Amino acid sequence: MLPFEHLYSSLPEPLWVATQATPVASPELIAFNAPLAHELGAKEIPDSTTLAEWFSGNQAMPDAKPGALGYAGHQFGNFVPQLGDGRALLLGEVIDQNGVRRDVQLKGSGRTPFSRGGDGRSPLGPVLREYLVSEFMAAMGIPTTRALAAVTSGERVVRQMAEPGAVFTRVASSHIRVGTFQFAAAQRDEALLKALADHVIARHYPDAANAEDPYMALLEAVVARQAVLIARWISVGFIHGVMNTDNCSIAGETIDYGPCAFMEQFDPQKVYSSIDQGRRYAFANQPAIAQWNLARFAETLLPLMREEGDAVVEQATDVIRRFESLFSAEQLRLHADKLGLAAESPQAEALMESLESHMHQGRMDMTATFDALTQYAASPGAERRDALLALTTQPNELTEWLDTWQQAQIASQDSERFAAMRSANPVIIPRNHRIQEVIDAAYDGDFTPFHTLLAVVTQPFDDSVEARRLAAPATENEQVLRTFCGT
Repeated sequence: MLPFEHLYSSLPEPLWVATQATPVASPELIAFNAPLAHELGAKEIPDSTTLAEWFSGNQAMPDAKPGALGYAGHQFGNFVPQLGDGRALLLGEVIDQNGVRRDVQLKGSGRTPFSRGGDGRSPLGPVLREYLVSEFMAAMGIPTTRALAAVTSGERVVRQMAEPGAVFTRVASSHIRVGTFQFAAAQRDEALLKALADHVIARHYPDAANAEDPYMALLEAVVARQAVLIARWISVGFIHGVMNTDNCSIAGETIDYGPCAFMEQFDPQKVYSSIDQGRRYAFANQPAIAQWNLARFAETLLPLMREEGDAVVEQATDVIRRFESLFSAEQLRLHADKLGLAAESPQAEALMESLESHMHQGRMDMTATFDALTQYAASPGAERRDALLALTTQPNELTEWLDTWQQAQIASQDSERFAAMRSANPVIIPRNHRIQEVIDAAYDGDFTPFHTLLAVVTQPFDDSVEARRLAAPATENEQVLRTFCGT
């Protein structure tokens, strides 16, 4: 179905180790992303039984060459020299309709040489979560891995309890991470490290090959992409949950949706991972953590760079420092869009900082606030204003902010600015309690809520009755208080 190629598998072991999937008992297809499949070059889509066999790993797809990828990582700041794909297999790469090489990977397909005693399986819940959240991010235009298929396994997986098992098929620009470079560097084999870096330059950053120092140029390019990515996360209230270096994509995509969620009641110190007791990966910490991860990437590249000694360290450090200005520039652009202001508005930054303070102190839901502000900008009447003020416990303070914002917006009121505002402020996000409802129903054998929620979160700006119903923030009884990664 997919015209596989295998460029990554030409790199030396242990970066890639040939491994076969472990068959499951009775796979059944939950969902298949046909538009994405066609984008990847699929000419014909087989029946659901064949898809279930392929995307469970029970039957090898034509031309697939499965293998597990090796990588290391700093996990909550502690370096682990060997992690790797303990439950995932790269089937191969395809050249999509835009000429971009993309990976196709099974997750939950059984043990690999990197499983470290694990069963190599995935519960159904994390598969459904990743499918919904990654497809929402794609619909928002935020760089992300994609969901191609989800299949139940007909087997039970034991984590905190016995749960239904599933296999997820993920598409990515690549699965190369900061941790991949750390793994190569830990082998103390400069030829291996260079082969990986040259592969990344050819695949993701070909302009770097012509630079005076290609590896410094590689670092600059990865820093730039990560700065834009994290700014876009912040703009929609996304909290990754586990920003370890092995979850930091060299391609600049969001990868590994574990205990992730979207900000509801605004709190810069919000954490969505029950294992993050120290709040290392809290919402407001994400830019600094991304920069820290990139510093670890820079360390791996130092032996390949043209300069040596203190000079190369100083150059690489300057590149890492540029993350802050690149992040700030993208964030300022997004602030202007979210507030419906001209891109060059001198008030955007101050207005956003003030609004975030009001959201925090007034216990306001982030997505609902920006959606209501967008509706008010489109139709500035008393009813829309009252609906916005109803979201805060401090309406008098927010009223003052609204007056200041409206004065700033007068100069920016045109159809283009409103379109930018709407495209920056979704009506709906995949809220944690809605995902939990989907998972609970699926555990009872009902996938209708999953397909309903998927349909609306992949059209995040549509103002439909169903979207409004599913967009509502969680009540006190609906709050999901504990989240864990899917492993």
